[in-house]
Amino acid sequence: MPPIRTLSLQFATRQRRHERCSRLPLDRIEETADGGLRVGAQIRNSDLAADPRVRSRYPMLTQALLAGASGQIRNKASTSGNLLQRTRCPYFYDRNMPCNKREPGSGCAALQGFNRMHAVLGASEACIAVHPSDMAVAMSGLDARIETILPGGDTRAIPIGDFHRLPDAMPHVETVLGHGEMIAAVTLPPPPPGRQIYRKVRDRASYAFALVSVAAIVEKSGDRIRGARIAMGGVAAKPWRATEAERTLAGAAASDGAFTDAAEAALAGAVGHGANDFKIPLAKRTMRHTLAAAVESA
Repeated sequence: MPPIRTLSLQFATRQRRHERCSRLPLDRIEETADGGLRVGAQIRNSDLAADPRVRSRYPMLTQALLAGASGQIRNKASTSGNLLQRTRCPYFYDRNMPCNKREPGSGCAALQGFNRMHAVLGASEACIAVHPSDMAVAMSGLDARIETILPGGDTRAIPIGDFHRLPDAMPHVETVLGHGEMIAAVTLPPPPPGRQIYRKVRDRASYAFALVSVAAIVEKSGDRIRGARIAMGGVAAKPWRATEAERTLAGAAASDGAFTDAAEAALAGAVGHGANDFKIPLAKRTMRHTLAAAVESA
């Protein structure tokens, strides 16, 4: 057992950190100087979805939040908890089955098992689990930044696209957070021009995780697409930013052909694993329909 003096110092250090954290605006939604919003880490998902500023400026985020979980869970889930939630892969929770995310080096039972809900993009031989968040997908399309506090009190801002890690050979390391680092807030930049839409395809109408989801922002200029932002959920271990699709759409005519080309570009590297092969054509259709809806209402 450590000496009493060491334990006292550890307690004092933790107490000082707790006092610093208790003074942070973790439970507030604040305006930023550039016209964006700063969302505290402890803001409940239901409160974030209902905030008038979010509903008017970031409707895609409200749509994603309301598509996630149930009302009871949204009333308890926090911004940081949503971002940090673990995969819902059944093999991760079954201790009788190998899982590299739970026990590194043990194997991935999902590769040859029931993998209908699993990843088709960014996966590896070590893990094909997906990230379950709807909120994070919308935030990815909005180019959100995650503010964190390090143990020494310093802070940093992490682009949401860099926050979650792909599995590679280390699926048990899911984010870039360091030891003792905590989320303080998520900053949303000023709302981008264009129509925002979040579309989720799932097995039932509510309380179900996405088979595929698409968050899209499309800006038109006449009959052409000036720019687009697209993020996908249910297809990878992190919210998947479809940058190739965005490049394909930039300057293209707003047409079914352009939407098809964008969907093909987004899924060009997709790999099915048997039971989830259907996700690839489903993701393409979902992206085409989402883009068409965004253009029609722009």
